[in-house]
Amino acid sequence: MKLIKCTKNPILSPNLENSWENLVVCNPGVWYEEGVFYMLYRAAGNDEDHYIRIGLATSEDGINFIRQSNQPVFGPSEDGPDMGGIEDPRIVKFGNEFYVTYAYRPYPPGQYWTFEHDVIRIPETGPCAPLVLKENIANSGLAVTTDFKKFKRLGRITRTNLDDRDVILFPEKINGKYAMLHRPKQWVGYQYGCEYPSIWIRYSDDLMVWDEKSILLMTGKKGTWEEKIGGSTPPLKTKKGWLIIYHGVENGGNGFYRVGAALLDLNDPTKVIGRLEDWIMEPEHKYEIEGFYKGCVFPTGNVIINETLYIYYGAADKYIGLATCNINQLLDTLIK
Repeated sequence: MKLIKCTKNPILSPNLENSWENLVVCNPGVWYEEGVFYMLYRAAGNDEDHYIRIGLATSEDGINFIRQSNQPVFGPSEDGPDMGGIEDPRIVKFGNEFYVTYAYRPYPPGQYWTFEHDVIRIPETGPCAPLVLKENIANSGLAVTTDFKKFKRLGRITRTNLDDRDVILFPEKINGKYAMLHRPKQWVGYQYGCEYPSIWIRYSDDLMVWDEKSILLMTGKKGTWEEKIGGSTPPLKTKKGWLIIYHGVENGGNGFYRVGAALLDLNDPTKVIGRLEDWIMEPEHKYEIEGFYKGCVFPTGNVIINETLYIYYGAADKYIGLATCNINQLLDTLIK
């Protein structure tokens, strides 16, 4: 079972005319409603600090996207905890409002592809500075919008001393509670039950208060394409379960990024009822290999339309690609 990549990939590339997006365009959140695909995409320019912002593009066919502004629609705050840059939006909708989870840092990361793997720029701080400042730790925040043009920044929804990204909300309450997937990077070792960063799930009565105990949902598999794993796209409710598209990284997190699929129980998503052994997408084309991460497909948006699953992904940390499949075929494969 493999995804079919769009022949027009990459469907969105850096825009040389705008300084804030002339180097990187990747990792989009996507929503489909009333015949329109809305895409919030991660963008950055060729500045030394590497500030990251969010742009907006729309499409009627899911392939040909048109930018809706020559300015970012959402960016880092001027003096708040996310002033270092915001990235990787994931979109769900409750009522008439869209809730967007995103990752951020207190300081810009610098041009990370010029450093050693998994290294970012560290600022100078005083001896009493909290860990989030000393190590420029990535946290996750929540924002709300009704039109993808004006956003209300609600604040942090993860612990400041954890690099806790890939934070993704379920699109509806489950047994009266909100649910979230997350991937705390430091939760590894015997006491956590996983050797590498893994996918956890937790519940809450309030979208801004996530203090209930997290449950380990899925771990990677040593010596495979998915040693380190994390959530990718918002869970999709299907007749057979919650469809989870996730990413896996070989070599303990220092290798190719590939894409996997799993199915969770509708009433109790802590139960994994199906998980494919093999990846459904991997880097293979020039635009997925020759970029700022050499060998990366990283999904962050998905929708189902007329039995077709659309998966939008960042390619090599530089471009945006689209891959599709028949949703029923994927679900049948997962059940088997």
